[in-house]
Amino acid sequence: MRRLRPGALVLAGLLWAAAAAGPPPRSYPHSAVLDGAAAYRLRWGRRGSSLAFRLEVRTRGYVGFGLSASGGMASADIVVGGVERGQPYLQDYFTDENRVLKKDPQQDYHLEYAMENSTHTILAFSRELHTCDINDKSITESTVRVIWAYHHKDMGEAGQNYHGSNRGTKSLRLLNPEKEEVLSASLPYFDLTNKDVPVPDKDTTYWCQMFKIPVQHEKHHVTKVEPLIQKGHENLVHHILLYQCSSNLNDSVLDYGHECYHPNMPDSFLTCETVIFAWAIGGEGFTYPPHVGLSIGTAADPQFVLMEVHYDNPSYTEGLIDNSGLRLIYTPVLRKYDAGVIEAGLWVSLFHNIPPGMPEFVSEGHCTLECLEEALGAERPAGIHVFAVLLHAHLAGRAIRMRHFHNGEEQKLLAYDDEFDFNFQEFQYLKEERTILPGDNLITECHYSTVDRIRMTWGGLSTRNEMCLSYLLYYPRINLTRCASIPDIMEQLQFIGVKEIYRPVRTWPFIIKSPKQYKNLSFMDAMNKFKWSRSEGLSYNELVLKLPVNVRCSKTDNAEWSIQGMTALPPEIERPYKTEPVICSSSSCLHCSLFLTLFFVVCVTASTIGNIGPFV
Repeated sequence: MRRLRPGALVLAGLLWAAAAAGPPPRSYPHSAVLDGAAAYRLRWGRRGSSLAFRLEVRTRGYVGFGLSASGGMASADIVVGGVERGQPYLQDYFTDENRVLKKDPQQDYHLEYAMENSTHTILAFSRELHTCDINDKSITESTVRVIWAYHHKDMGEAGQNYHGSNRGTKSLRLLNPEKEEVLSASLPYFDLTNKDVPVPDKDTTYWCQMFKIPVQHEKHHVTKVEPLIQKGHENLVHHILLYQCSSNLNDSVLDYGHECYHPNMPDSFLTCETVIFAWAIGGEGFTYPPHVGLSIGTAADPQFVLMEVHYDNPSYTEGLIDNSGLRLIYTPVLRKYDAGVIEAGLWVSLFHNIPPGMPEFVSEGHCTLECLEEALGAERPAGIHVFAVLLHAHLAGRAIRMRHFHNGEEQKLLAYDDEFDFNFQEFQYLKEERTILPGDNLITECHYSTVDRIRMTWGGLSTRNEMCLSYLLYYPRINLTRCASIPDIMEQLQFIGVKEIYRPVRTWPFIIKSPKQYKNLSFMDAMNKFKWSRSEGLSYNELVLKLPVNVRCSKTDNAEWSIQGMTALPPEIERPYKTEPVICSSSSCLHCSLFLTLFFVVCVTASTIGNIGPFV
């Protein structure tokens, strides 16, 4: 047996002791269980320009982890590691479009330590956010589709063992800013939970239930909202949205729940338009900043709320009964500011439409200078401060950006998600609060793909319809709930050759009078009849982005600012948005400091051993 030099033995012992202890918990402020069996846990945290990962997996074989644009194995950035016969290993791989696994010539994942016991393998490693390796995926503030796999054997045993069913994907935001946690164990709370909801044996169900906020005799602040997912239903409950409803409702709306977006759903559900909280599968609870809280208990606060739960049942399991919901933790110790929510973007209507067969189509919703000038000028000339944003679209959505302009000059993006995933939507904390002032305007820019569709996609509530919205969490609260726009429909119809409609308008959708090929068709049928090509779609997109818009500028309880209904011209802006240049880190120098540290330890260890005599 080959004997190790004494210095090497001491160094190995030092490194193993450090590995056994592992970095302190604060090094991994975020965590997520990636599988339904809770066998695979990911922990992560940012360290300057790099991201540190720790995988804790119930296996004694290899562990795979990767980043994928699609959530599948094709064109993925992958790392595989484990402990084989007491020796740790970690390799940087990538896959081509045919899902063939190849070793990356530029090894950008760097092992920090690896451990294995009788049941689990633990790997800790790091990687720069931007490596400029064409085989790596840059890590940004956008949604990241994480892929994972594991096997009971190591990579070296019988070659590349196929992981079988021990694999999956999960959408996460790896660059979530760290949140200041507020101790809430002793604070009062109330729960908004479904009561024995029968989940249908179909792929997707949206269930809506109205709740009344418990009566408070004085003002309180909600400081945190947590998901309450029924045990065993962690993969069934896909996301939960909480909407503020009209204060003119009464307790009769509380009697029963109903399937959302259904023709027979109660009219009261239609009054619930402003999202005040969002949770998605695998997501954490939402903690308000220490100086801000969601106010309850006064006449101006939410009295009725609607909870929308998305159930995901791809196996069509029968007999499922769910009691999941949300917990709102509140305090009588008031924060300095009340939180407010503004819905910005495209007002949901049929006037928002996307041609079929388009690999990319861009829609813009305007929170206009005119609306912000009037509302902020009257209520908060010093401006409001945005601390979190929820970007929202439906199944055709591929990317969303919220662009911010001050006195016509573009600022840094307020929020963005260039890898939008309809199945993963939650509020993004901003790294730094952003002030919105009178004279500013905001544009919600949504990118869609309709390559798999043969008919027009219309703005609407169904997941097959589309939306282009941003929900801004801000303080201090003002009387502005919606700052949005609607494009002019008549100029859209002129693009396909429509000349005249029947007036007065007596039906919806309204009916076309001429030309002959569209006579007596609704405008929806006419748009579907038009023979769309990709070139026609691109020309139409250019037209739509320049059209005048109808301003939506709303207060609570359907009241309006005077600018509501006015026509405004969209600002002249640079298209497409010019992204900030990526600064790459040299892979060869990533761990210079680590090398120097180890070199120093080896030298000091050898010197010390030399002074104390032979190692026994």
